[in-house]
This record gives sequence, structure tokens and C-alpha cells, in this order.
Amino acid sequence: MRRILITVASLAVLGGCASPTPYQAAEGSRRGFTETRIETNRYRISFAGNSLTDRETVETYLLYRASELTIENGFDYFTVVDRATDEDTRVTATGIGRSPYSGFNVHYAYFHPRWGWRGWRDPFWDEASYRESTRYEASAEIYLGRGTKPDDPSAFDARDVMSNLGAQIVRPEGG
Repeated sequence: MRRILITVASLAVLGGCASPTPYQAAEGSRRGFTETRIETNRYRISFAGNSLTDRETVETYLLYRASELTIENGFDYFTVVDRATDEDTRVTATGIGRSPYSGFNVHYAYFHPRWGWRGWRDPFWDEASYRESTRYEASAEIYLGRGTKPDDPSAFDARDVMSNLGAQIVRPEGG
């Protein structure tokens, strides 16, 4: 009975982690948005997602945060001075060490003068599954302005952006 409870609790914890990063402030080890004020009307902002958050969502959340920040500070538009999206891809292996022929494992050994006999498994006989995960982080430096948005492709009307992207924003449950 105790094993069942532990298994159910483990699945509940993992289930809570198995969703894309919601639109939230990054605190501690939690992913989300951060901002740093550089000048009165200039910020560096970023949004980091987990491996279930796609690139488009990360970039959408970055623009939405830029719009929120613009309005919170009493400005009307923002201009993106510099922008980048970084990609971090990792490959992890699981199940290494199982032979496709039950009871028959192939091992090789060699002798190292300093450490003695060492061994490793055969990469051709051992079963392994590989999982690739990618995390995206978008960052930008923005300049905040008042009045009419300039005729510049890198300038955004903050209220228009919030209105157009608002339906795509997923906030944390209970938040």
C-alpha cells in the first residue's frame, strides 16, 4: 500500500511539472520573465521557458512583458533596440546497460596502470533510448516612449500588442 501511495505522489509531482512555462515572473529556480532597468526609459527584459515551451510562445511572452512594462511606467510605445533568442538543446540517454538477449551482456575491459582494470558496456549491444530537449530564452533591450509610435518597424504600440497577444497569454493556475 505504501508503494502505491509513493507512486501516486510521484506522478502528481511530475504531472505538475509537465506543462509549458506559464506567463509569470521568474523567481528562484522558476522560469519566466525578468527585467532590469538600465535608464529611466530603457530596460533589458527576458523570458525563459522550460523544454515544453516552444520558441514562438517564449517570444510572444517577451513582447507581452515589454508592453506591460511600458504601460506600467506610463509610456505609450516601446522600441526594440536589440533582440535575441537563445536555444539550449540537450540529449539524455536512459536504459543503458540492458542487452537485447536476456542474460547475455557484453562487457569490455582494459587495464590502466594508475586505476587498474576498467570496463565499459558495448554500445552496439546495450539498449538505450535518447531524449532531446530544447529550452528557449528570448531577451531584448527596449526603449520606452510617449506619444505617437514612430514609423519604425522595431517600434510597437504597447496597448495594441497587449490587445492582440492577450488571448495567447497563459497565466499560472491560481494566479
